[in-house]
Amino acid sequence: MSSVFSPRTVVQAIEDAAKSTQTGYRFIGEEGGAEPFFSHAGIERASARFGGALQSLGLQKGDRVALILPDNADFVFAFLGALRAGVIPVPIYPPTGLGKLAGYLDNTLHIVERSGAKVLVTSAEIRRLLGTVQSRAPELEKVADVETLKALREELKPVQVGLDDICFLQFTSGSTSRPKGVVLTHANIAENVHVIMDLGLKAQSFDNGVSWLPLYHDMGLIGFVLAPLFHVNSITFLPPLLFLKRPARWLEQMSRQKATISFGPNFAYALCNKRIKDSELEGLDLSSWRVAGCGAEPIRAENLRAFAERFGRVGFSEKAFVACYGMAESTLAVSFSPVGKGLLVDQVDGQALWSAGKAEPVGEGAERAAPVVGCGPAFDRHDIGVFAESDAESLTPLGERTVGELRLRGPSVMRGYWNDAELTREAFAGGWLKTGDIGYIAEGNVYICGRSKEVIIVNGRNYYPQDLEWEASRVEGVRKGNVIAFGTMKPTHDRERVIIALETSVPEGEGRETLKGDVRKAVQQALGLTVDDVVPVDAGVLPKTSSGKLQRAKTRELYENGDLLARTSIRRSDKVEVVKEVVKSQIGYFRHAILGGRKDQP
Repeated sequence: MSSVFSPRTVVQAIEDAAKSTQTGYRFIGEEGGAEPFFSHAGIERASARFGGALQSLGLQKGDRVALILPDNADFVFAFLGALRAGVIPVPIYPPTGLGKLAGYLDNTLHIVERSGAKVLVTSAEIRRLLGTVQSRAPELEKVADVETLKALREELKPVQVGLDDICFLQFTSGSTSRPKGVVLTHANIAENVHVIMDLGLKAQSFDNGVSWLPLYHDMGLIGFVLAPLFHVNSITFLPPLLFLKRPARWLEQMSRQKATISFGPNFAYALCNKRIKDSELEGLDLSSWRVAGCGAEPIRAENLRAFAERFGRVGFSEKAFVACYGMAESTLAVSFSPVGKGLLVDQVDGQALWSAGKAEPVGEGAERAAPVVGCGPAFDRHDIGVFAESDAESLTPLGERTVGELRLRGPSVMRGYWNDAELTREAFAGGWLKTGDIGYIAEGNVYICGRSKEVIIVNGRNYYPQDLEWEASRVEGVRKGNVIAFGTMKPTHDRERVIIALETSVPEGEGRETLKGDVRKAVQQALGLTVDDVVPVDAGVLPKTSSGKLQRAKTRELYENGDLLARTSIRRSDKVEVVKEVVKSQIGYFRHAILGGRKDQP
């Protein structure tokens, strides 16, 4: 591994990696069967064909192409093909079901319109659902079937792509607001791949990974599609839904491929603890797993330690855990805890943390001990600072163990938001990117406490919703990882009221009333905080982003409007309404096909 960093575009990385015929990408199907393997030489050829096909549609350098492709192989080659043609890809998550089709189409239209995509590439099946999107997006000239594009044999016309050119638009998942288009250049990608692979993971040529992470979001796309191209590592891709249905498939592939690196959010490790049976551990060998990354949502040491204890019997080591902090506006990675050291947990006085914004160390097991997982130090040539939210120019960093807003600067930080100068200005303070995350730094390591807009203030004390959610999740009958805590001034506007919404399989009636009392008691005992209202709902009711993150702002809105209890889960959604949405979209599709999407038609 060279100590000298020489940045390359993703296009250069694809072409350089093509020398290898032994390493590449393997794609696992949702139904089993064939597992096609594309060497890096094959990846170069397949991406060239896709690039030529996109050029044949009239796309030129700088044009945007939206990608809604549930098949991992289709997505990877269409994305890389667009880059090689100088076209800017815009990944959009595919529909996961028909129960929430109206919301999906609205979100998709927002991204297509905001990006100004000229072409949208999807499957024939999904295309039939997108009629209303095509007819309402004025700059969208064509919706193309990926099956048709794969059949074309158009040669790629070489395009000069430089480090300062835009690589792709990464739309944020929308957990706190409408999705915004993060502009990432090839230079941003090269810099962040360097800190991930060379500085963070200390990756070697023998490393190979397994990933089930969605490819339309940064952790899956940058971490497991783009970064391995630069280092010519092999990756095995599983469909995200396959992991959710059978978490054991993740570990089976880690064992089978003797994989060394994989990542997942906190919930993934908890899901393995809960859903994998002892009989499914037979024959597994996880001893080669040297980096088990965890990020994208609050990290709970208890969940990860339970995973290490359970799967230690098949070779997994707790020292493999690497806690990560990242965000789309900083390409992907912001900081990693050191490889090979396991979790770094800071035990602090919860009372001082919540009331005074001070992370005062206490002994483990102390009465008011609150564990916070460390995400390591800033990478070389990148800075992480803690500032008061009122510090508009980032002039005065806060001291050691003082809680404030985390801000970033460095070569991984985005250029800005696509076609939104105002939002871009608001995102920065004196040259520092405002993350909106609340945390502190201790001995150079970053600790995350929560999101600034989601902090609940009661009697002058700050409470982080993640802490309330964690305590509520421990109550019997509450679906772990499906709890949202938030504050609201409504209906009285005299003080902030504390609300906890949770999913449960407990039937409506007396059982739910008991559950509400148990949740109130658990939070009161742990945090000394009185909960004003507990709202139990059916499984699947709480709103989530495309990446599976719970949406606090949306839940608060539904609660304040009185609509939260009226929602039904996807499993129980009205089939008549689903049919209406499909028919409406189909009419839009045929209208656009016949009339060409002309706005003057009745």
